[in-house]
Amino acid sequence: MILGVYWYFKFPDQLYDYKFFKFYPGYGGHADNPAELVARVQVENPSELTVKLNALKSHYKETSLHLNIGVNQQIISIGDYMLFDFHFQLALEIEELLIRENAIVIDSSAPFTSQSSRTFLPEKEKFKNIEHRFIQMTGSDFRKSNAENYSARIDCNLALQYKKDLIQDLKKICREENIHVFYYNDFDCKDHCNLMLFFGNGRQTKDSIQTIDINAFGAKVRKLTQNYPLHFGHFGSFKEYPLHGPNIELMVDDEYIINNR
Repeated sequence: MILGVYWYFKFPDQLYDYKFFKFYPGYGGHADNPAELVARVQVENPSELTVKLNALKSHYKETSLHLNIGVNQQIISIGDYMLFDFHFQLALEIEELLIRENAIVIDSSAPFTSQSSRTFLPEKEKFKNIEHRFIQMTGSDFRKSNAENYSARIDCNLALQYKKDLIQDLKKICREENIHVFYYNDFDCKDHCNLMLFFGNGRQTKDSIQTIDINAFGAKVRKLTQNYPLHFGHFGSFKEYPLHGPNIELMVDDEYIINNR
């Protein structure tokens, strides 16, 4: 599983600039469409370009690439429900290829007849259901450059005297499980506390993609219930809801993750 900074609803302003590709946002809800980077170009030899695109795509195993191929045109699409940095980096490399191939940008309103299509799928790990019901997968509001964040959230409560030790044990688990972002909100009430824990990663670039095994992580968190009087969920009413924070324990790319306003 990949956690971290991604884009879906809006383009990553001030991070990427394209000559050939246009960004088409996801809409969510009933539309349920992926966000896409799409280039429509005229080239002398679409078949030869397809071979070169396939070779280029092989260096981006987590992405998909779809081609609609016409007589002397191609529509090149990179799409997913979370576009990480490596998706945008693939588009940049394709643009360099298109420049070398003397490709010409074609307006999206121009007629196009597809003669064939090719889809190069990502080499994704086998899908796993999350075995631990106390783990919630969450998105976020917009951050710097319209970034959103995909993270694991755990709500829990325990006696206040154990909070610091629990946090240290969670940091240790994060380091073991390739998690580089850990922060929490809390609410202390007399001798007890509510915690809202967030775990994730930063920006995911081609040469530094961090993947995690969410079930291995969850198993280690569950095991902490043997060491502490730890209960999942919150106690009390809305007055005890953990809104104090964020308290940062591990962080990378903070401007794209934490709202500092």
